[in-house]
Amino acid sequence: MHGKVVALVATTFGLIACGPASAAWPDDKPIEVIIGFAPGGATDVMARKLLPFVEQRLGGKAKFVVLNKPGAGGEIAFAGIARAAPDAYAIGVVNVPGYNFIPMTRKTQYGMDEIRLIARVVEDPSVIVVPAESKFATLADVLAALRSKPGSVTFGHNGAGTNGHLAIRMLAGATKTEPNEISYRGTAAQRTDLLGGHLQVGMVSLSEVPELHGGNKGPLRAIAILSKQRWPALPDVPTAAETGIPVTMTAERGFAAPKAVSDEIAKKLEAALAEGLRDPEYLKSSPGDAPVIAFMPGAEWQKRLDDMSQALRPLAEEMKAQEQK
Repeated sequence: MHGKVVALVATTFGLIACGPASAAWPDDKPIEVIIGFAPGGATDVMARKLLPFVEQRLGGKAKFVVLNKPGAGGEIAFAGIARAAPDAYAIGVVNVPGYNFIPMTRKTQYGMDEIRLIARVVEDPSVIVVPAESKFATLADVLAALRSKPGSVTFGHNGAGTNGHLAIRMLAGATKTEPNEISYRGTAAQRTDLLGGHLQVGMVSLSEVPELHGGNKGPLRAIAILSKQRWPALPDVPTAAETGIPVTMTAERGFAAPKAVSDEIAKKLEAALAEGLRDPEYLKSSPGDAPVIAFMPGAEWQKRLDDMSQALRPLAEEMKAQEQK
């Protein structure tokens, strides 16, 4: 009898021990990756190109499925990440500065304390673009038109709190001008209106217009970049500072999960992302991302965002005061 009990206990223990190994994350089911912007934009394209290489690093039956939830400057997607179960079968991409800026200006559906940053993958400078045949040859031309007639130039961005929106607000403040701001659900929509003659100026991220990297001779033309120095991919495009306007703005994109996700899974994802970004095949398949890849571990990125939030708070207070007028 005693032997049967020992055998039963041993068998049961073996089943328990083997259970998690045979059905462990990420092999159980596909992992949803929530993206807060429409298909075709920089965030969407980056994720879809990178994730297959992350799957390879995770091994087993790992499979990502992209789920686009555009709207509210990314807030809908960020809330989706925060509310997801902590089993890491729903993660997402967060877009900075919108992710940390929006909660400063209004009550949001998510809190930064509900989300765990896994890793930053991209730091992408903002670029001011116009159609190739535009009458605006320089940023100075755009500002001259606005000074002559406030609100006369339409400026596109991808939603309240996004890098494009904040860049326009900072530009307007620094130059005492009033652009006619138009909010879009993604860069693909901005591009359509720029090429169709329905939008005069677009505020986008460098990686979102890969044809610019071929010498700035495509259907869209960059007239200024909001980085601290000229970008190697656009050596002839001046910074805003060179025009006498000390405004810089970059977009950062990275992956995040619900706050309660386990350390084990978070570290596994972080390592797989770091390795995927270094894969030569990924770099070859995504030349638009290659110049802006800037990996940063989740904990380090969180500290950076905490510092950034303090710097952005005065702008948030200013925007709130303007809305209350």
